[in-house]
Amino acid sequence: MEYPIILEQDLEAGGYVVYCPTLKGCVSQGDTEEEAVENIKDAIKTYLASIEDLKRLKKLRTVEVSV
Repeated sequence: MEYPIILEQDLEAGGYVVYCPTLKGCVSQGDTEEEAVENIKDAIKTYLASIEDLKRLKKLRTVEVSV
C-alpha cells in the first residue's frame, strides 16, 4: 500500500522530520531525507501492527464507507 508522507527539513535540530498525515501521530525523523523516509516506513508498519492488535482485543472497530 501507499501512504502519503510529508517530509520537512528541521532547521533547528538539523536533519529531517517526516510524518504520515493519514495516520494520527505517526512521525519519524532522520539525518538525511533517505533515512527519514526509511524510518517512516518502519513507523507506519509499527502503527498498522498496533491497529491490528487493538482490533484483536476488540478495542477498535472499523466501518466501511462508500464514496
